[in-house]
Amino acid sequence: MNTTPQILRILPEVILTITGVIIMLAEPLIAKGKSRRPLGWLAVIGVIAALAASLYQYRLPAGTAFFGTVRTDAFSVFFHVLLCGISLVCLLITLDATKAKTEGMGEFYALVAFGTVGMLFMTCAVELLLVFIGLEISSISTYILAGFRKNTAKGPESAIKYFLLGSFATAFFLYGIALTFGATGTTKIEAIAGLLTASATPKLAVAGLAMILIGLAFKVSAAPFQVWTPDVYEGSPSPVVALMSTGPKMAAFAVLLRIVYIAFPVLHGHWVPLLWWLAVLSMFVGNLGALRQKNIKRMLAYSSIAHAGYLLVAFTAFSAEGIAAASFYAVAYAAMNVGIFVVISHVGGYDDRLTLVEDYRGLAFRSPLLGGAMAFFLISLIGIPFTGGFFAKFYAFTAAIHAGYVWLAILGLINSGIAAFYYLRAALVLYTKPKENAPMVSIPCMTTPLLIALICTVAATLVLGVDPGQVLARARDAANAAFGPAAVAAPVAPVQAVAKK
Repeated sequence: MNTTPQILRILPEVILTITGVIIMLAEPLIAKGKSRRPLGWLAVIGVIAALAASLYQYRLPAGTAFFGTVRTDAFSVFFHVLLCGISLVCLLITLDATKAKTEGMGEFYALVAFGTVGMLFMTCAVELLLVFIGLEISSISTYILAGFRKNTAKGPESAIKYFLLGSFATAFFLYGIALTFGATGTTKIEAIAGLLTASATPKLAVAGLAMILIGLAFKVSAAPFQVWTPDVYEGSPSPVVALMSTGPKMAAFAVLLRIVYIAFPVLHGHWVPLLWWLAVLSMFVGNLGALRQKNIKRMLAYSSIAHAGYLLVAFTAFSAEGIAAASFYAVAYAAMNVGIFVVISHVGGYDDRLTLVEDYRGLAFRSPLLGGAMAFFLISLIGIPFTGGFFAKFYAFTAAIHAGYVWLAILGLINSGIAAFYYLRAALVLYTKPKENAPMVSIPCMTTPLLIALICTVAATLVLGVDPGQVLARARDAANAAFGPAAVAAPVAPVQAVAKK
């Protein structure tokens, strides 16, 4: 009998909710014109406490709570730790990039805390309606954060685009849940698979799965549902982009893993080929689009589309190895992508003074630490050895090859070669001497939050590239805990034949 108190199953979410409420209550008590930075440090403390609570959950026996709607196991805790780490670094970036007396920063910190709560619920929920609630909490927070910078036209524009297109995606996801309920009579993820085999309406279940995949594909910015990404990245504050480009995407990938591997394994003949084509399309659209970009944030937006494709490569393996590879890729991508926005946010500032790749010319000469860190993250995004990006792609492509999708891995390698062009072009700019008489933008002095954020992201990217064993072992534990060592098998021949065409 499980005697673990139910509250411990959602302890990180409770801590972050209390943190957000306290920040909202404390904001009006601070006089106008006074520094809001203490509220930021309060948010940092709350996220650290939630991170500690997530690590504590590793000691709990796997089990469910609250009528079987949430599950705590190695899989959910793995993503809890990742998401809390992302939110922590993004808060440190915000403390560094914003002025102490910036108006409305209390709401900003509270929204980060509440948004993280939604992401955490997405990763531990085993009930589709709770997944939807977590998705909405996360989405509403990021919609507001995207338009938080009101003094520019691009800020509100990006928020409106994100909100409108996100609403359509959310509707697809909700319709998918309704159709799945119509086909099976339940919305519990673990119960759907057993009921689906005896369902008299398999076409209804296929339609439900298709709509769920459309909704999640939008959240992870997979092509052809990526149209919002470049504009939203460009118009949002850099600290917000660091959060939205990693946190919600990793939570959505965790949901996607649970849904396709646990709820719909019987329909793998439908979703494996679909994810195969989504992966290929995302890689080519992202990398070819990034080649044309001169704006640094738009380039990274298209880069994120391509990396969504790389991550989907691991999904197609339909094996525990693929789940572990996808989980490892999530950690590596979060470390290097948030890391590059640490540099962009500090150098460009909250108002994005430096928008073009060319604006970073000679950064390594003016600040060897920042320039070197940015170059390191760029080569990690390529997948150069001794960086986290190398092993992330290695494990994803290896899982695909072991499942028989050799051509998918080859297309991934081709796209990595295409990506090397624009990543190396940006890295070369960092080490190119500025033109004579070119205006020089002063680089702010490094602050304590910046140094902490930079050290955390550089160290994580380096460790994942030099000694990935421990994180990979945790990823494998997560796969086995959520799905069981033999819960998934290699795709059958008909599926391979469809995907290899």
